[in-house]
Order: sequence, then structure tokens, then C-alpha cells
Amino acid sequence: MLPPDLLLYFMLLALLAEVVGTVGGFGSSLLFVPLAGYFLDYHSVLGVAALYHLSSNAAKIYFFRAGFDRRLILQMGLPSVLAAITGALMSGLLPSALLTLLLAGFLIGLGGLLLLFRQFRLRPVAANAVLGGLASGFLSGLLGTGGAVRGVVLAAYGLPAQVFIATSAIIDFGIDASRSVVYAASGFVHHDDLYLIPLLLGVSVVGTWLGKKIVGILTEQQFQSIVLLLVIAAGGLTLWRAWG
Repeated sequence: MLPPDLLLYFMLLALLAEVVGTVGGFGSSLLFVPLAGYFLDYHSVLGVAALYHLSSNAAKIYFFRAGFDRRLILQMGLPSVLAAITGALMSGLLPSALLTLLLAGFLIGLGGLLLLFRQFRLRPVAANAVLGGLASGFLSGLLGTGGAVRGVVLAAYGLPAQVFIATSAIIDFGIDASRSVVYAASGFVHHDDLYLIPLLLGVSVVGTWLGKKIVGILTEQQFQSIVLLLVIAAGGLTLWRAWG
């Protein structure tokens, strides 16, 4: 169990990740997983994050339930779930140190590419949706985060913000449900960490509510720049911790 002072920092960082992930539409895991790595070992982070994101995505689905794209949920969601199971099974075969380095490289590389090629858009075709679902699901299962890849694919369809967030949350819910089963079977879900789940549930509701309030205040370009810089910074800190 975390000491009270560390628990407070953990929850505040989780709240930040939730707000940013909600507004960005890629889920909180992109920031939560590297930040949580400062408090828990990587395999424990995967187990806690999967259970936490189940509640987080349930909150998003509730708050943004007015609209979602059924076609994209089928095209991306089903491949995502299958790939997430595969990635989660592979994560049990790799040491925490290697997973941490892979996560750092992924965050820095993806954040840098999206900053450099800001205007890049995929074609909104079924093949890209399926491939994007496979990639995001596999990365989510292996590293605990793949929502940014899903966000790049969904951006190609020009969805309204609320539909974008709801569609992404429903797909992510399926990913989290499937990988949670694998993580639990692999021993990543520890009894000593379960007290964090109800606390994170409260954080997810508050963070999603705050994120919904923020949607529309910042321009898309302003927010995208802030998010990508945070992602690169998180990757840099993760790399420093892995080599420290």
C-alpha cells in the first residue's frame, strides 16, 4: 500500500491523465501508464491500469452517450480486442525493464512524429480502420497504451468531438475488458493494489466531467500541442527512470 503522501500524488497525476485523455479522445493511459510506473512495477501498472480504464471508459460512455459511430466500433473494435489479447499474452513473457524501455521509445517516437507531421491524415477507409484497430489493440495489451494510434485513425473520419470521444471510449472498453482477463490470469492484478481501483473510479468520473467542460474551450491545435509535448516529456522521464 502506498504511503498517504505518495497516494495523494498518485491520484493527482491520475486526475491530470484523465482530464487530458478525455479531451484528447485517446484515453488516459497514454499519460497514466508512464506516470504510474513511478509508484508501481510495470506489470502491476498494467493490471491496475486495465481495471482503472474499464471504469474510466464507462464514465466516458455515460457522459458522451449522445453519439457514437457504430460502423467504426465494429471495424476497429473487433480487431482491437483480438490484438489486445495477443499483446497482453506477450507482455507476460517480457521483463518489466524491457517493457519500460519500449514504452519510452513509443511515447517519444509517436509524440515527435505527430508534432512534425501535424497535418497528416489517413484515408477514411475500412482497411485503415482495421489496421489501426489491430495496432492500437496490440500496443494496449503489450505496453498498456495504444489510444494515440486509435486517435490518429479516428481523426481521419472528421467526427464531432463528442462522437469521437464516445466511439474511442467504447472501443477502449472492449480492449480493457479483454486484457484485464489476461493480466489477471498472468498474475499482474495483485490483491495489495486493489484498494486503488475504487479511488481511481472516483478520479475517472471527476476527470471525465472536467474534461467534458474543457472540450471546446481550447482550439484543437492548442490542445494537440500541449498533449504531444506532455507525451514526449512522459516518454523522456520514463526513459530516464529506466536507465537511472
